[in-house]
Amino acid sequence: MKQLEKVPAVVLLADGAFFYGYAAGKIGTTFGEICFNTGMTGYQEIFTDPSYFGQIMVTTNVHIGNYGILETESESNQVQIAGLVTRNFTNPYSRHLADSDLQDYLIRHGLVAITDVDTRAIVRHIRSKGAMNAVISSETLDLEVLKKRLEEVPSMEGLELASKVSTRQMYEMGEGDAPRKVAVLDYGAKRNILRSLAARGCKLQVFPHDATAEQVLAWQPDGIMLSNGPGDPGVMTTQIAVVRQLLDSGKPVFGICLGHQLLANAVGIKTFKMHNGHRGINHPVKNLLTGKSEITSQNHGFGVDPESVNQHPEVEVTHINLNDNTIEGIRLKNGKAFSVQYHPEACPGPHDSRYLFDDFLSMMQS
Repeated sequence: MKQLEKVPAVVLLADGAFFYGYAAGKIGTTFGEICFNTGMTGYQEIFTDPSYFGQIMVTTNVHIGNYGILETESESNQVQIAGLVTRNFTNPYSRHLADSDLQDYLIRHGLVAITDVDTRAIVRHIRSKGAMNAVISSETLDLEVLKKRLEEVPSMEGLELASKVSTRQMYEMGEGDAPRKVAVLDYGAKRNILRSLAARGCKLQVFPHDATAEQVLAWQPDGIMLSNGPGDPGVMTTQIAVVRQLLDSGKPVFGICLGHQLLANAVGIKTFKMHNGHRGINHPVKNLLTGKSEITSQNHGFGVDPESVNQHPEVEVTHINLNDNTIEGIRLKNGKAFSVQYHPEACPGPHDSRYLFDDFLSMMQS
C-alpha cells in the first residue's frame, strides 16, 4: 500500500461549478450524473451496485478506503459507478481480512476518481441545484474543453440503462429441492437480494431484462421478483408490458427499487425524476400497515407520483418516507403484488426491512 501521487484533477458540473483536487484511481476523464450517498459504511457495496450505473458518486463520509476491499462484499462482478469523489482517500487499510487497498481496486476496474475535494460544498450545491451531469478529469484542467464535452452527455431522464447491467443469460441459484421457486427479472439485481431469497429456501431462476412473460411463466414459479436497477423506468415500455402480463397471471409479485417503479407503471401510475434522489443507509420510513418505523437503505433518483397513486382505486400506499413524505411502498388491493422503493436486503445494513422477504414467502404460501 502506497500513498497517492499528487496529480491535479478537477470535477466540473453542468451548471459551471467546479472543484479542484487530486487524482485517485485511474488517470483519465469520466462523465455521468453526479449524486451523493450519506452512508457511513458500505462503500464497496455502493461502488458495485448496478443501480448506480452511469453515475458519479460523491461520498459524504469523510474517510473512504480505510477498511480496504473484500471481494465477497461486491454486489456485482464489477464497479458500476462512472466516477468517485471523496474528501479523504484513505489507501492504507485496517482490516486484516481485506483482499486489496482501494487504489489497486479502482485501477483494476479502470475507475477515475478525485480526492481532497470539499465534498460538503458539492453536496450543498446538489441539494440546492438538483442532480446534474458532471465530469471528473485528471488528464486536463481546461474547463472550456471539459464543458464542451460535458454538453454532449445525455441526461439521466429518458435513459434506459437496465440492458447495460442485466445478465445476458438465464441462470439458477439456490438449492434444487427448495420448496419455493422464484423467478427474478434482473434489471440490475444486487447479489444480496438473490442471497436473501435463497437463504429463505427459494430456488431462483434469474431472467434477463428482456425476458418475455411467456418465458418466465413457463418455468412455473411460485412467485416473481422485480429487481432494482438503473435508469428511467418510464421509457422501459417493453418491461412495463411484461410486468402487466405477469400481474394478470395471478402469481405473487414483489418489486424493489426500479422493480417498484415498473410495478407502478404497469398499473397506470406515473413516475418522475426527483430533485436529487435518496441515497444512503439512514432514511426513516413508516410502515402504514403496522404503524412501525424502520431505518432503510436507499438508492434511487426516480419516484412514484403521489397524485397518480391517490387517484388509483386499486392501489394502496403502504410505506412513506418520513423525511419528505415520498411514497416508499405500495400494494395492489385486489392482487398478490407489492413493492418498496428502498432496499430490504440492505448490506451492510440496516436490517430493519428484511421482514419484507418473509412477507413475500407468506404470500407465495397462501
